[in-house]
Amino acid sequence: MECEKCPWHHEENQNAILYTLLSQNLSPNRSGVGFSQQSCMCHKRRTVCLRTPQVTCQAASDVLVKTISFMKNLPSFQLLPWEDQLLLLDSCWAPLFLLGLVQETVTFEVTETPAPSMLERILLDGPRKRPEPPRARPTLASVQRLQCCLNSFYSLDLSPKEYAYLKGAILFNPDIPGLKASSYIESLQKEAQRALQEVLALLHLEDQGRFARVLLISSSLKSIPPSLLTDLFFQPIIGNVDILELLSDMLLVK
Repeated sequence: MECEKCPWHHEENQNAILYTLLSQNLSPNRSGVGFSQQSCMCHKRRTVCLRTPQVTCQAASDVLVKTISFMKNLPSFQLLPWEDQLLLLDSCWAPLFLLGLVQETVTFEVTETPAPSMLERILLDGPRKRPEPPRARPTLASVQRLQCCLNSFYSLDLSPKEYAYLKGAILFNPDIPGLKASSYIESLQKEAQRALQEVLALLHLEDQGRFARVLLISSSLKSIPPSLLTDLFFQPIIGNVDILELLSDMLLVK
């Protein structure tokens, strides 16, 4: 149910400008999302952007490069048909990138994206131009889900070997439709899972349920849409470039 008292509910509300100025000074909470917990419930539908895009986008780009390098440096991945490599890339780059954010301890904060005023819309669009559909932007609710997902992995405190084998288990997903070498990919996934289980047994003798917990939490990575990661971390620097086409080109670079 929408909040009728919220000045963001009606663009023509006379207090909207004052509210925008005040909300920009709200301090971030512990989740890294820069809003007060006392704000209206409809704040979850508001769009957000990175508070420090220059720093965060650079850190995210570094993680993305390392993610693609991880794939390229796996001989078993390079032996796959190019079509299978593209399918795995399309399906797995986002969860692998999220793992990289946690492994590299990349943190970020967001701030509310101010809605353009009527005067700005008139100056930018002109009275005779047909307004373009607004570009999709990350919402506060979607970023909060992303933060919760990352925090779950931070709590696991994985070792470098655990990260490596877990990435392999995620990358080699035999259930992707259209794979030509699905049987071989399935064997690679089982090999990665077996190696992960063995290293967990050595590092965490007292925690018999850690393997199942790691796999369970890793499944939550798939709930984060790649479009959110693209809009939040990469669109500020690459614009509307097709992210998959960019990643494919990176995969080809020797």
